[in-house]
Parts: sequence; C-alpha cells; structure tokens
Amino acid sequence: MAFNLKRVLKALLFSSNQPLAMKDIQAAFTRFHEQAQLPLAPEVGGVRPEVGGEVAGQGQPQVEAAAPAVEEAAEVISEAPADPELYTDVPSLVTATQIREVMDEIAAELRASNEGLLLIDGASGYRLVTHPSFARWVRILRAEAPPLKLSPSSLETLAVVAYRQPVTRAEIEAIRGVSAEAGINKLLERELIYITGRADLPGRPLQYATTDQFLEFTGVKSLDELPASDVLSTRQLDDWLQNAMNPTHLGDAEMGLPGDEQLTLQPAADPAPSDGAPST
Repeated sequence: MAFNLKRVLKALLFSSNQPLAMKDIQAAFTRFHEQAQLPLAPEVGGVRPEVGGEVAGQGQPQVEAAAPAVEEAAEVISEAPADPELYTDVPSLVTATQIREVMDEIAAELRASNEGLLLIDGASGYRLVTHPSFARWVRILRAEAPPLKLSPSSLETLAVVAYRQPVTRAEIEAIRGVSAEAGINKLLERELIYITGRADLPGRPLQYATTDQFLEFTGVKSLDELPASDVLSTRQLDDWLQNAMNPTHLGDAEMGLPGDEQLTLQPAADPAPSDGAPST
C-alpha cells in the first residue's frame, strides 16, 4: 500500500495551532527519517536503563511500575501494527508542488462537504478555519464582541498605505485631501499597519507600511497579489504627490486671461449733461 500524503497532511493541519508553512511540513519529513535511523535504547532485565530518574542495575531503588491502565494502553499501542499508508515508503523529500496539489485537494473536499471548515492558504502558511457563517457561534463560545468594521475613511487610508508604502502622514493627506490622523491611529490599533521608521525628509516624519495581519485581512499571500489600480499606481501617486507638494502657480496666460501688456486704460468719458442743466 502506497504512502498516503493526504492523510498525513490532514493530521498535521488538525494538530497545529499555528499556520502550517511549507518549510514546516518538509522539516517534519526530514525529522521522520532522522528518527528512523536512531537505534532504540537497550533494556536491562526488561527495564529501560533509566526509570523515573533512577538508573537500573546500579543498586539504586527502582521506582514502582506505572499504573496498570497506563501499562495496558502502552502495550496496546506497542503491539498495534503500523499503518503502511502512514509509515511505509515515506519519501525523503516532498516537493512544494506535491504539497500544494494535495492541499488543494483537501481544500476542495472541505468545501464540498459543507461541514463548516475551510482550508486557507495564507501569508504564513496553511491553516484550518471555520466558515464565516459560523462566526457568531465562535464569538458566543469565546464570549467575544463582534469585530469593529473599518470606516470608509480608514479603508481609504489603508489603501494608500498598501499601494504607496512606506508612506508618511503628509503624503497620505496630500493624496486624500483630508486629515489622516484618526485613520492611521485606528489602523495601528488594529495592527493592520506599523511604523517602519522615519523618512529622510525635513522633520524626519514617521513612515507607515502594512503588516502580515493586513495580508490575512485582505486574503492575499503577498503584496504582489494586490489588484492593479489605475488610481493608486506608483507612477500616478508620484505625479500626484509632486503636484500636491509643489503646486504650479498659473499666470493669466495659463488661465486664458489677457496679459498686463494687453490691458490698456481708456480715459473715462465726460457724462452727458442732463436736460435743463446748465452747460459750461
């Protein structure tokens, strides 16, 4: 019976409380073969050399045997035959392509079963999550309040940071045309952005960039997967900021008005005398 990679990956997914990265999966296979090559510790008189911290065979008092229930469970496990699908013909190297293909199969099976679990391929690795439709039940179990939604202003600020990063507050405000202090504070509180350092500009303003939590929030694995934007492209943002920071002063000619040299002052005409008024 051939080795069943899918069953092993399912077990690893269920047992991990953290996202399961590709390197972690491959490292598990490496450790499997390293442990398979280690010799078993020798036994003396049916007792392993070290029992409860005491060494057998050196005149030291031996610790009493474990509880019968524990011994019985250990005996059952030791006598159980190893599942050939799990421990026979285990490959020494599992490629990223093989893992990705099997993970895609598991994800498809979970979606088809409609049992409330999904497999997410996030920025930090693979992880099992509950379906969004069960979010209320999960919050009830954990006694958590519903998550606060981001305002349109905060979302606009987050979009500017995502496409422009690292970006200063002045640049965000120049693009949006309004104050960005409240939006930045909210995004920092939600750990969607963080301070990367200071810009090499007068006053050394703080610069902001997105976090890994932002990738989880948007459901992308990297910033390269963000959709292309005709409005927030790097070139257009550079042009926008250049014009905003250094506005061009338009003269009369640019505004379609005649220049000073084209304006001539005409002498005011004498008012016509009214009827019955004496003339000089």
